Amino acid sequence: MPSALSYPGVYIEEIPSGVRTITGVATSISAFAGWAPRGPVDQAGHIFSWGDYDRIFGGLHRDSLMSYAVAQFFEGGGREAYIIRLAEATAPATVTIGDLTLSATGPGTWANEYGVTIEPVGDEGRFGLTVFRAVDDDQLVAEVFVNLSLAQDDPRFVESVVNEESEIVNADVAEGGADVAAETQRLENGTDGPILQPDDADFWTALMPTVRDEDGRLGGLNHLDRVDLWNLLCVPGFTDRDNLALLAKFCRDRRGFLIADGADTLNENSVQPIGGADGINAALYYPWVRLSDPLQEGRLRKFPPSGLVAGVYAQTDTIRGVWKAPAGIDASLGGVRSLTNMLTNDESGSLNKRAVNALRIFPIYGPVVWGARTCRGDDAIGSEWKYVPIRRTALFIEETLRRSLTWVVFEPNDEPLWAQIRLNVGAFLHDQFRKGAFHGASPREAYFVKCDKETTTQNDRNLGIVNIVVGFAPLKPVEFVVLKLQLMAGQIEV
Repeated sequence: MPSALSYPGVYIEEIPSGVRTITGVATSISAFAGWAPRGPVDQAGHIFSWGDYDRIFGGLHRDSLMSYAVAQFFEGGGREAYIIRLAEATAPATVTIGDLTLSATGPGTWANEYGVTIEPVGDEGRFGLTVFRAVDDDQLVAEVFVNLSLAQDDPRFVESVVNEESEIVNADVAEGGADVAAETQRLENGTDGPILQPDDADFWTALMPTVRDEDGRLGGLNHLDRVDLWNLLCVPGFTDRDNLALLAKFCRDRRGFLIADGADTLNENSVQPIGGADGINAALYYPWVRLSDPLQEGRLRKFPPSGLVAGVYAQTDTIRGVWKAPAGIDASLGGVRSLTNMLTNDESGSLNKRAVNALRIFPIYGPVVWGARTCRGDDAIGSEWKYVPIRRTALFIEETLRRSLTWVVFEPNDEPLWAQIRLNVGAFLHDQFRKGAFHGASPREAYFVKCDKETTTQNDRNLGIVNIVVGFAPLKPVEFVVLKLQLMAGQIEV
């Protein structure tokens, strides 16, 4: 009620509705891990286009399956990704000018092509910094920073500005440093470690390290724990079944989904899905694909399919929704010229029963994804998470509600709160129902939300717990179309 009723008249009070709009999270932010010739190794690089990857991680490289997979992802409809660059911690290229040392943002010889120009400005110790790339006899300007200072208490302190904004160099000022001179120098002494390929023993060590760096951090895929949200994981060309099971667990623990590559083999009977209960958060695709390689004058080269399939996931999510299976005649594999194994119907059927998703080429529709099962989709298992869209829809709902119900923490745990929860979660699920996400002719048949004294007992309340039970009727994809034909017997007129 109004704070003070002091005079006779009409008072107006606005009452909160209790409605908190719940917006669904993104569903196809993809994470890629693999070797790249350049780029940072101490974080997950966030990119929104192939141009970003080209600028930060060095573009296509014939020894980097990840680079081709990322290109295929964006060409197929992807819009956002994180890049985990796997490389041994070799020395980065550096240059020292006075009390200022500039080092490349990542290891590798790539930075030896770059140089810097220092230009002092005025008499207050300020200077400009230009980072350039040396091409033949030309210096192509890459980055420019103005009005910098070596003083730590200055708002334009060089370490704060350059280390935050530069994609090429990091700055380090010697303790008590105050001297920098007008000079132009090249970065030097950057070295490359070995090129890590998915079948190398050191690849897994770099992907899932157990030794912390000098800052006490675990690198590799663990960098994903420091990003806000990712949904799909691709490690192009990595086919070790035992370690793929560990990647599936990594994804399940974080509500992610693994898109795995089947082995590069002509023997489809040897291709097996990822084992274990964590396979519900993974899907395996076979065979590898052949596309033209721009680095080999357009000649055909075989590639693992995970990057292409991630693009299909992203395109399907955008056009139809995460509840639509990323497979079928609309799940086109753009640019694919052929497959390493042209499967027959019987071979495709055998793979499907074993929960391996086949890639096929049909005369009219071209190359398409022709399977939508998780690695627990074997008919003999009978898992409720048999299909990719059902599992991903559940992950979408879980992540959305986890983020959107943060406001509930520390609220009074009683009926008014429970009613608000039912109202807000119900509104979100009803919106998904209207979009066609659930099976059922009415909301009552499609979903339910329970949060009351039955789900949250007095003991739960004493422990500070509120229990919310959400159920939904999933849409199962059509795998088999059965046509029944009947011949009509000749009719006798009477």
